[in-house]
Amino acid sequence: MAMMDDSENKPVNPRIAAGVATIGDVIGHRLSRRGFLGGLGAVSGLALAGCTRGGEAPGPVGSREAVSADIPAFRFDEIARGMDETHHVAEGYRADVLIRWGDPLFADSPVFDPANQTAEAQRRQFGYNNDFIGYVPLEADSEGRERALLCVNHEYTSTNIMLPGVAAGYPASMTRELCEIEMAAHGGSVVEIRKEDGVWKPVTDSYYNRRITADTTKMRVSGPAAGSPRLQTTEDPTGVVVSGTMNNCAGGITPWGTYLMAEENFNGNFLGELPENHPEAENHKRYGVPSGWYQWGRFFDRYDVSKEPNEPNRFGWIVEVDPTDPNHVPRKRTALGRFKHEGAESVVAPDGRVVVYSGDDQRFDYVYKFVTKGKFEPGNWTVNGDLLDEGTLYVARFDADGTVAWLPLVYGTGPLTEENGFASQADVLIETRRAGDLLGATPMDRPEDVEPNAKTGRVYVMLTNNDRRTEAQVDAANPRASNRFGHIIEIIEPEGDFTSETSRWEILVRCGDPSIAPVGALWNPLTTDNGWFASPDNCAIDPQGRLWVSTDGNEDSGAADGLWALETEGERRGTGRHFFRCPVGAEMCGPRFNETGEALFLAVQHPGDTDGATYEAPGTRWPDFQPAMPPRPSVVVVTKQGGGPIGG
Repeated sequence: MAMMDDSENKPVNPRIAAGVATIGDVIGHRLSRRGFLGGLGAVSGLALAGCTRGGEAPGPVGSREAVSADIPAFRFDEIARGMDETHHVAEGYRADVLIRWGDPLFADSPVFDPANQTAEAQRRQFGYNNDFIGYVPLEADSEGRERALLCVNHEYTSTNIMLPGVAAGYPASMTRELCEIEMAAHGGSVVEIRKEDGVWKPVTDSYYNRRITADTTKMRVSGPAAGSPRLQTTEDPTGVVVSGTMNNCAGGITPWGTYLMAEENFNGNFLGELPENHPEAENHKRYGVPSGWYQWGRFFDRYDVSKEPNEPNRFGWIVEVDPTDPNHVPRKRTALGRFKHEGAESVVAPDGRVVVYSGDDQRFDYVYKFVTKGKFEPGNWTVNGDLLDEGTLYVARFDADGTVAWLPLVYGTGPLTEENGFASQADVLIETRRAGDLLGATPMDRPEDVEPNAKTGRVYVMLTNNDRRTEAQVDAANPRASNRFGHIIEIIEPEGDFTSETSRWEILVRCGDPSIAPVGALWNPLTTDNGWFASPDNCAIDPQGRLWVSTDGNEDSGAADGLWALETEGERRGTGRHFFRCPVGAEMCGPRFNETGEALFLAVQHPGDTDGATYEAPGTRWPDFQPAMPPRPSVVVVTKQGGGPIGG
């Protein structure tokens, strides 16, 4: 999820800047928006069954070629749209704050003092703006209590409501010490949780607990780009060691139980300028470097591209962490490509290879999947430990006939050659976006979470919004100009083969208010006034195979962000149902279920960050509601009163 508007420093997709429509590249002519919308019903696989609530007649249902699965419908009474200072959950459920920014992770963690923060203290406390949540079950303890590890990303810092007294003078009021606090609050937390008397609680003296930060956590670079001269810096002339990770958005848990941290908006952490003729100038421009959202480059040379031009190339990767070993050195897995990763959700294909899906969270950027060369072997760490270092990265082209072509990003094939500036596979991966440009991938409306469903062989792509798409840039997979509300695409992998290089796709829903015809929303008519939403961001598949969607930007539609259940099967396909609502100013992130589906973990990010909000005057003081306490990003755990699976 994008942490702020990047209108002044947005990365440039050359194919969009040149006005080249994606489907024009593919089929040799440009269709008008009216033509696409009218034609969707005539294209097999592109229409919704009975979804007429957008004022558009439905077309036939295409053959989805999915693995058969018995997916039950949702059963709960949805909550009302609205916005206020606290959170709300469906009747019959309880939503408890599990852990908050500043809470202790260790027995010696200092007491949280928001008015007197230090980097040293923050490194011993739960970090800021919790995003992705991973759940790794542990064996029950000697008393039979359920245990698990939560792996939580800390995406960024909302300086205006996090640090006292900086909002009015930002960025001039930032000091070296305040920047260090921000760095310490980035990264991730691993924390053991335990169920005591029916209530989940953090275990602050657990062996497993760990903070991963943007500055002090040493990491190794692995895969094809390791040791590349383009990753070498003054601090690390070898190009294989990096201090820290930052802007970690969504992520994933692998089949072998490791934690994948997805580095997203790294461009915002850099200041400085490069000469136009510098070898990295065009590469940095494509990624929006530098954007200068943070002031770290004023005090630390590594974040000033004029002093360390290769430093940005060391970010934008997928980081793999073993959460069961607090001494494990995280790995930046370069084989999965470098871009603004939103998530890294994986699935085991029928032949045993592992497939990792990811979106590049930028307007007009791409959807990817990585297929390992080796095969997953349950319980074999020797085999599984480095599976993500070898394989093929693919970028998606969504064709107007309802097919997806997965285009391999392999050095020496097609345009990915020395003639186009690629001297190795390392170059292809460092400049993944440019490689996708040259291959003719489809520029999408901010692809965020991409979630495979192992039960059905389908994959769900959250397209959050894109208000910059013009009428001339509309295509089949992105059917609305000035798309403020986003949509969701369903990819159907043939016979559940997630490794396939050819798939099919459909638009599941077009988001926004279906009662306003110009919005062009498309929902099942059974969707109520509370059931539609805008700006889908993260998603999750529950143990029963059902889809849940969280939002980032629903406030633009007049109600708070939250979590919705979304039917994908039968007569109710395309029906939304409102389950959880955030406090004002907050974004909903990281939905994650435990193995039984009886606990749902949710990340409430930047509560109180409303227009003009400051540390002294936030939009809410959730969850503590104490005059001296600022709003605190928190993980909430939802359970059903009396027990049972979430959602019925």
